[in-house]
Amino acid sequence: MCVENCPPPSNRLTRRGVLAGAAALAGTTAALAAAPGASAAPMTRTSAARSGNAPRGGDLVIDGGTLLDPATGEVTEDAVVVIRDGVVRAAGRRKNVDVPAGVTVLDAQGRWVLPGLVDSHIHLNTAAEAARTLALGATTARSGSTNFYQDIAVRELSRQAPGLAPRLRASGIFVTPDLGDTILADPGLTPLARLKGGVTSTEALRRVVEVNLARGADTIKTRVNPRAGLAEQDPLEQVYSREQLSTIVATARRAGKDVLCHSYSEKGCHDAVMAGVKSVEHGAFISEQTLHEMRRRGTYFTPTMVAIGGMIGDPDPVLDERGRTYLPKLKAAAKLAHELGVGLVSGTDSSGGSVEPIGAEIEMMHSAGLSALDAIRTATTNAARLLGFEGRVGRLARGYAGDAILLSGNPLADVSVLKKPVRVVRTGVAV
Repeated sequence: MCVENCPPPSNRLTRRGVLAGAAALAGTTAALAAAPGASAAPMTRTSAARSGNAPRGGDLVIDGGTLLDPATGEVTEDAVVVIRDGVVRAAGRRKNVDVPAGVTVLDAQGRWVLPGLVDSHIHLNTAAEAARTLALGATTARSGSTNFYQDIAVRELSRQAPGLAPRLRASGIFVTPDLGDTILADPGLTPLARLKGGVTSTEALRRVVEVNLARGADTIKTRVNPRAGLAEQDPLEQVYSREQLSTIVATARRAGKDVLCHSYSEKGCHDAVMAGVKSVEHGAFISEQTLHEMRRRGTYFTPTMVAIGGMIGDPDPVLDERGRTYLPKLKAAAKLAHELGVGLVSGTDSSGGSVEPIGAEIEMMHSAGLSALDAIRTATTNAARLLGFEGRVGRLARGYAGDAILLSGNPLADVSVLKKPVRVVRTGVAV
């Protein structure tokens, strides 16, 4: 059956309803209602601007900490960061910064101050998960998909009430052969239920991408292999060919969007890279040849080592064995990727109600052989480039977002302090 001749439903007619349904599933409507000064209903950036109710960031001075700039590695003692309207206006040594009068001061004496961290692969389904992610130091994130567009609702929550959720790049629903109940996420997907082979034809692949784009997805998530975390699935089986992946990439690119691809096998990783994906996720069996190709093409690598290592010790012997086998391979791949100059980024792959601190993935990067500073860059400057936030996220410098974390100790000496921030600031608001 061809679904190409049946276009996705009008974005104008259905997006409000889809957002409302996603917001109800994610619990963001209640979160917004409880947020001081926030609208009770999720709004798009355009509608917020029309209503004159577009949220502003806060005014804050972070005073007296030791400031680390991940871009340069520069450490500034007795530093001051001035944030106005959610944006950094000045940052540096106290004697070089004019501190405005009447602005709330956050005492950072004895603390290290870093820009807010970025989790480049996470599944945020609820307002509670979004708040937990923020509290653990990730002020920016990229969704690895949700079942019913909850991530798009969480993104709207973050725009209306930044203190409740990280800034988010949403990917909508997974482009995968078997949509399962996700086929009910949007009426534009229901014609696919008649397809015996699932989402595999050119028309069906385009349809899922187009529905995602119509609902406001910032990026597209697909897979080339099944999940490693389900014992009954073979994570080395290939479910999409290079040609099918190319269809997904081409459809996304026509709308100016990129694609992240869940991959484990070497052939799957290579096919994904050659198809033009922006980032390879997991990649346990990725080869040096493929990493060289990624460096040439500017493809990023998100190894999600915390999630893979989390299978070690699982009561199911299949999962335990996968964790013990995959994690050393991932560490070696991450180290080689870094040495070759591949864009390496941190992502926890948190899902199912459990949120891991992004600092744990930075710690994994360090244990894989990266210096502490380079490991921190995987969740700051590197990740900002991948997500399209370069010049806005990943540093505390003039013109950047006023996102910060305060730490109990020196992360260059002990990266584990990144797992438990003492305080988090999101767009000038202390969380």
